[in-house]
Amino acid sequence: MAMYQKLQEHFLTCTICTEVFDNPCTLVCYHTFCRKCVVKYTKTKPEAIGAKSLLCPFCSRLTTVTSPERPIDEWADDVKPSFLIQGLLDSFGPGCKDAKDCTCCQGEGETTPATVWCSACGDALCEACARAHRRFPATRHHDVLDLSGDVIISRKRKVMCNEHKDESIKFLCKDCKRVTCHTCCVIYHRKCESVVTLESELPALKSQLFEKKETILKKQMEMETKVDGVKVKVVTEKDRYAKMEQDIKYFFKKAREKITLMENKLLYELKEVTEKHIEQLTTDIKSGEMSVKMYRQQNELIEQALQSECDMDVYEMYQGCEAGDVDAVGDVDVRKKGRIARITLRQKRNRLRRTLDDLRLGEIVVQYDDIVTLEATPVSEDTGYVLDLKAAPVLQDTINVRVAGDKSNAYTRDVTVFQVNGIHTVVLADYNNNNVKSFYIRNKNRRHSKLKLGGAPWGITRLKHNQVAATVLPTRQIVKVEMNPDLVLLSTITTSKQYWGITSLTPSTLAASADRNVDILDMAGNVLKSMNPVNCGKEIIHSPSFLCTTRTGNILVSDDSSGCVLCLATEGDVVFTYPTSRHTTLGYPRGITSTSTGDILVADYYQHTVVHLTESGKFVRNILTKDDGVSYPLSVCVDGPGLVYVCNQLSREIKVFTFSNTV
Repeated sequence: MAMYQKLQEHFLTCTICTEVFDNPCTLVCYHTFCRKCVVKYTKTKPEAIGAKSLLCPFCSRLTTVTSPERPIDEWADDVKPSFLIQGLLDSFGPGCKDAKDCTCCQGEGETTPATVWCSACGDALCEACARAHRRFPATRHHDVLDLSGDVIISRKRKVMCNEHKDESIKFLCKDCKRVTCHTCCVIYHRKCESVVTLESELPALKSQLFEKKETILKKQMEMETKVDGVKVKVVTEKDRYAKMEQDIKYFFKKAREKITLMENKLLYELKEVTEKHIEQLTTDIKSGEMSVKMYRQQNELIEQALQSECDMDVYEMYQGCEAGDVDAVGDVDVRKKGRIARITLRQKRNRLRRTLDDLRLGEIVVQYDDIVTLEATPVSEDTGYVLDLKAAPVLQDTINVRVAGDKSNAYTRDVTVFQVNGIHTVVLADYNNNNVKSFYIRNKNRRHSKLKLGGAPWGITRLKHNQVAATVLPTRQIVKVEMNPDLVLLSTITTSKQYWGITSLTPSTLAASADRNVDILDMAGNVLKSMNPVNCGKEIIHSPSFLCTTRTGNILVSDDSSGCVLCLATEGDVVFTYPTSRHTTLGYPRGITSTSTGDILVADYYQHTVVHLTESGKFVRNILTKDDGVSYPLSVCVDGPGLVYVCNQLSREIKVFTFSNTV
């Protein structure tokens, strides 16, 4: 009895009326209520009535009804209870516990203890009624259950027709795949070829359910085995991670001890040389003070000689001065060999920064294996690709960037690539036609979109997963554009300068290049910092046409005027310059990009190549040349699936190359 009470209180009680479920229904949020209760609650909410939906009193989620044209009182009729709730009601709800009184006698107004239960009729019977029950031919073969012991009786639920309330569901139309009452069969299913009783189909349905049950049980056991395996792996991996954590801490503790030792050594050297320097300066002070005292005494002697009335005293003092005896007394030479002139601290900040950037004291390597799918349904996996710049390039696709409506030849200044709503999208700045274009494939057809701007766009950079920013030269503007993948103008920023290249540094800052400098801007276009590094008194940035951001947050500058590529820290320091001398291997560097692994690609316009540099600015090789179809490349970009996009100026095309190796 305690179990029944707990089940009814915690699982079979409506939270609205606080009674055991009466004709329950389970909403889309999986909360269950009495039909009349949820309908009554919905009537008090105009927004639910307007939405033609049932409103959950617990979480306020709406459940759309199948026939909103019907009266509100009937909206919940088609909403079924969950299998779990219905199963609990059938097994432990009202009427399924021990039957005490005879159902037939109750109809006559009498109270007689029941002795048996007829599962076919769903009635509890006393001894007299049971004998009568066995006499009738229609009921004599019914299975009856003796109630003398502790017996749990499952309630046989009758499902009534929604349209004909007084008739129960007894038939199945196989053609329409609907269960119906007798009247519905006569009215709506006269022409159907296969209408059978639901009872006759039960063996076949139960057989299919049994097979389904066996399949689910097998999946359950497989999943339990997987879960047990993962649990064991969790314990093992936690221990291994703890060991790795200890190794990392120990390693960096030793590194910090080494750095601290170097710090203490530097401080000791500074203290030692400072004490020596201060001692020398103190000796100089004492020697100088002694000389001052001697000079004072000599002045006093000369003063006495001048005031003396003896001519001989004056003459002797004069002779002493002429011979140098008087001056030499206080002339102490404080200059000695090995004297310290000045102590300075020479900090190689750029070298330190480069060292820290290149410092690889360790890395976390993640190896991916077959996914252990802890879900009820199988999950398919796509083949992944990795950009392998050591592989030979293969031309994958060619995109013609001139589209209908262009008044001039397309002139692509810059390009970037997105995954927008699962659609691979190429976005470019068309300088001659004053627009930004996007190209994508939908339903196996290549499509495009273009957005007209008030001037010629030059640089373009990714902001969010579906937004770009582009510089517009004549109007001194930066425009923000959204891709869906069609293009939509979001906002326009007016700047104080005419910017060319642009790159996103953080979600709130941009870097843009103007004549002879690179500025860091906020998203309102305000200049936060202007950088123009100098080397040997000469400016090293001349024409910074293209920019991009490295994975470490530095700024790559492609300077076509000087024929160099520069890497700038956001503080303004030069991290590296390629090439280091003016005798350059770059003919006319234009577009530039950085990969997720730190590699740098530069489009060399006049040499018809795409150059591969390391993250530290070292030449690797020309990964694309004229033999690969590269001709006067203006810009270059890469994307996740291992593709390299190169814009050829003369052919007005974007060449798409793959360097991928399947993993």
